[in-house]
Amino acid sequence: MCLGVPGRITAIDGLGATADFLGVERAVRLDILDEAVAVGDYVLQQTGFAVRRLEVDEALESLELFRVILAEVDAGPAPPPAPGDRHP
Repeated sequence: MCLGVPGRITAIDGLGATADFLGVERAVRLDILDEAVAVGDYVLQQTGFAVRRLEVDEALESLELFRVILAEVDAGPAPPPAPGDRHP
């Protein structure tokens, strides 16, 4: 299974670009995209290649879901029940 985090294009140089993935900048190739992208567009990348341009609302919705997941991971597991607590 592969989870694609949307990245926002911050710079383009020919067929190469830089994209911001939740605060991490990565080099991304644009060779295999079937449509042009511009600075500010969101893309999904796979093994260093942008494979799809995303609509802004779709990208922002996905990013919000990742933020929720990351917040839950950062919070850690729930504490175990105290002895004698009843479970539903």
